[in-house]
Amino acid sequence: MIDSEKLVLEIAKVLDEKKAMDIVAIKTEEITIVSDYFVIASGTSNTHTKSLADDVEYEIKQRLDVSPEHIEGRATGWILLDYGTVIVHVFQHEDREYYNLERLWADANQLDLSSVITPE
Repeated sequence: MIDSEKLVLEIAKVLDEKKAMDIVAIKTEEITIVSDYFVIASGTSNTHTKSLADDVEYEIKQRLDVSPEHIEGRATGWILLDYGTVIVHVFQHEDREYYNLERLWADANQLDLSSVITPE
C-alpha cells in the first residue's frame, strides 16, 4: 500500500507537468471517512480535462504501479479518479466554480504542494 501523501505529491506533479491550473490538495482524513486527500485541478477545455485525467491514470500506473479503483465522468466537465485514500477531481473551470469543493471542504487543511508545482 502506497503512502497517501506520496501519492498526492506524485499526482500533483503529473498535473503540473500537463499544465493543469489551480492545483490544490485538501487533507480530508480528519473530517470524512471517504478519503485521506482530495486533489483538485482545472483544465482549459473538455479535451484538456480528459487528457489530464488520462495522463494521471497512465503516469501514476507507470511511476508507482497504482491504478484508480474507480473513474467517473469521462464525458463531462468533472472527472473523478478514485485511488481509495486519494480522490482526484479534474474540472473544467466553470464546473469547478459551480461545485466549489474548496468551499465545501473549507474546514480541511491544504497540503503544501510548492515542492512539486512550478510557480506561476
